[in-house]
Amino acid sequence: MPPWPLPAELRGASSQTAPILSMPPNVVVVITHDTGRHLGAYGRGAVTPHLDRLAAEGVLFERAFSAAPQCSPSRASLLTGLVPHRHGLIGLAHRGFGLHPSALPRTLPRLLGAAGYRTHLYGFQHEAADPHTLGYQHVVQPRSSGARPHLCRDVAPAAADFLARGPAEPFFMMVGFEETHRPFDPTDTPLDDIRVPAYLPDTPVVRRDVADLEGAVREVDGAVGRLLAALDRSGLADRTLFLFTTDHGIAFPGAKSTLFDPGLEVGTIARGPGGFDGGRRLPGLVSNVDLSPTILELCGVTPPPDSDGVSLLPMVAGRVRDVRQELFAELTFHTAYDPMRAVRTARHKYVRSFADRPLHLPAHVDASPTKELLRERGYFEARRPLEQLFDLADDPLEQTNLAASSDAATVLSALRERLAHWMQVTGDPLLAGTVHPPAGAIVTPADSYEPEG
Repeated sequence: MPPWPLPAELRGASSQTAPILSMPPNVVVVITHDTGRHLGAYGRGAVTPHLDRLAAEGVLFERAFSAAPQCSPSRASLLTGLVPHRHGLIGLAHRGFGLHPSALPRTLPRLLGAAGYRTHLYGFQHEAADPHTLGYQHVVQPRSSGARPHLCRDVAPAAADFLARGPAEPFFMMVGFEETHRPFDPTDTPLDDIRVPAYLPDTPVVRRDVADLEGAVREVDGAVGRLLAALDRSGLADRTLFLFTTDHGIAFPGAKSTLFDPGLEVGTIARGPGGFDGGRRLPGLVSNVDLSPTILELCGVTPPPDSDGVSLLPMVAGRVRDVRQELFAELTFHTAYDPMRAVRTARHKYVRSFADRPLHLPAHVDASPTKELLRERGYFEARRPLEQLFDLADDPLEQTNLAASSDAATVLSALRERLAHWMQVTGDPLLAGTVHPPAGAIVTPADSYEPEG
């Protein structure tokens, strides 16, 4: 264990808001695929008693969003505190995209490891071919013979056994579960009580698809409960920050891989030392780039000074309602090249598209019964406007584009300028024109219906 407090060069000095803790907290981060906020703890979807318990004992962030609506870029933003075009992982890791070498030294496991933490990965990650390059000292990725990798039934027992043994402290532990990524295991859940998201048609086909997603969510919730029980048994709960989050929205048309709120929304619930208690629900805007500086500051480690994220500790402590007035999101590559940028405030969202694409690019949408139903209804035929502006208070489903409205001209101009300024100061490569993939990367043609081309 390092000395506590830490040496000056490792101590957080940026905001002077970190609570004074008697010893460095342990950190457990649980992250799931394609789950958004489709959680009972957020008043939606599957019953999630263990996540409900976490929210009742901790802090739930009501308006948390990812920096990108797809897996690798979003997860890398959590790890580095940078937006994707700054950390470099602007596409999917398994398709040949990767972090900039300059971003690797600033990952959470590397920075915490340098401060004396033992760093562990259990289960899924999607940021690098070799997770050790991210700073994980110990990697455990169990799988059943012939089964999909990184399932709760394999990962949760291994991770819970590690916690129950009372590991050497302080430790940082990332736990990744894959159940909520398609294809979902079929369930026999009755459809009468299934609540279909409002942006999708409420039909038996979609209800069954949502019911199968909720079966996967229940598996995740049970795994979370197993980890919480292990912390209780080991006596580590009071000195461990337990953070549950998701990487982006659910894998349905209109959500994942779009810059609409259903594509960017993430569940974020935390419990532990430093004020993460009381069963509070915080309404301020949060980006997942904020999680890295928050964790580092809580652990007494100086966040990198050029982070795109801000510490959430002032909000958690109740000193402020908001730590940011706006957040930014981006998409460059998912399966296909689809350059878009967005700025979101509490009231409005402005989205700029940099290429002629369908409103919903079908190549980005995973195969599903819902996708086929919507294809039959002509869902993928509409083209995307160059600019979109939404009043989220009056139009939470983002269905009325106000970009051409004279009544919204002032808001449009202001958000257009804010987005352009952000792209300029962050060195967004889109300002120079088309962004090209790295050599050897797999990119699906934009006119393909199937993700694989």
